Amino acid sequence: MSRGTADSGAFRSLRVRNYRFYAASNLVSLTGTWMQRIGQDWLVLQLSGDNGVALGLITALQFGPTLLLGLYGGVLADRYPKRRMLVATQTLMGLLALVLGLLVATDGIELWHVFVLAGALGSVSAVDAPVRQAFVAELVGPELLPNAVSLNSTIFNGARLVGPAVAGLLIGAASGDTAPAFLTNAASFAFTIGALLCMRTGELHSSPPVARARGQLREGLAYAWSRPDLRLAMGLALLLGTFTFNSQVTIALMAREVFGVGAEAFGLLTTCFAAGSLSGALLSTRRTRRPLQRFLVVAAVVFGLFSIVCGLMPTYWSFAALLVPTGAAGLVFSVANNSFVQLGVDPQLRGRVMALYFTCFMGGTPLGAPLIGWVCERFGAPWGFVLGGAVAVAAGGVAAAWLARGRRVRLEAHVVPPRVQLHVGPRAVPRAPVRAVPEAASAEAPGTPTSP
Repeated sequence: MSRGTADSGAFRSLRVRNYRFYAASNLVSLTGTWMQRIGQDWLVLQLSGDNGVALGLITALQFGPTLLLGLYGGVLADRYPKRRMLVATQTLMGLLALVLGLLVATDGIELWHVFVLAGALGSVSAVDAPVRQAFVAELVGPELLPNAVSLNSTIFNGARLVGPAVAGLLIGAASGDTAPAFLTNAASFAFTIGALLCMRTGELHSSPPVARARGQLREGLAYAWSRPDLRLAMGLALLLGTFTFNSQVTIALMAREVFGVGAEAFGLLTTCFAAGSLSGALLSTRRTRRPLQRFLVVAAVVFGLFSIVCGLMPTYWSFAALLVPTGAAGLVFSVANNSFVQLGVDPQLRGRVMALYFTCFMGGTPLGAPLIGWVCERFGAPWGFVLGGAVAVAAGGVAAAWLARGRRVRLEAHVVPPRVQLHVGPRAVPRAPVRAVPEAASAEAPGTPTSP
């Protein structure tokens, strides 16, 4: 494939056969995953009597294992064939969805069952997520990676657009029974497993596996910490992932407590947020190079401002309308941050660095989701949006100040002030002045391509 061909078209990654298989199966499987998430949230509200803390706790149990297992999943991603690992993790996730569906269908479900299964699903997902993140680069190669990351987000949010609406309709048609959503999700994993098995391994851009050795996890952590640009991206991911990306809690509580609507209307709200996220992901598909750090900061602040305004909407329909640009702003930040990290790391460390990134982005959810749930329970559901947005704006402001200070230090280090010198004897040869490093170059890691 020529450079010109690789750089044209919003869907250019789909020209790669292996990626087409992966993308198509992912759309089916993720639609089922979103159906399960809506069904799980609704089931918890049914079993707990609309308890916001319980809803936050189930989210924490699903994402909490990322703190313990996410980094180890990155080590495994660098050490073993990623395709085989994904077959194993996708099989386990499908079986867990099947167990939950059967428990609900046979009226044997209790709240603690949902908690245990959510924790088990989170444990498998903690290993699966960094492997999937690193596997995308092997599917398409470095030239198409920014586009593939954006298309993955497009697929994710396309599924988010369809899955909640279908889940809401199924639950409503079944008079509140969530079993159909879980059973459908269990069946959807077969598509991803089949696609992985049908891929041509000779066409994968596999990096040489890292031999088993002591200290590989520490090596990945030290590498990320030594890079100021990666520290910035990880910090933003941690704060926004903990406090701002909690729509699964805040939208559900707004639907039940503020607007008093049922499963169908709740599904519509989630669909509105997904529609915005999908548009944000599509906007990002044109990117061909690594984003600038200041773009990450601006995107974080814009997402925070939209979140604050969204929480202040007084009616169901105004809230639904504001969810669209809020979702778009969140996905523009998320895709840019993900691409920024993936395009700035050594391929043999990509699994470990992406595991650290995913741990930052999702690992704060066990703290943030129950906290946001408690805030909503104590002060009202709108304050969940307001608090999350305020944290994003504050994080962006701190990051902007840090970047400005770093640029000022670099300028001072590279500019030589004029001095008056008295020479005795032969005239000295004048030294050439050292110029300041341009802002765009100094803002990124050395040798890294950037784009606005």
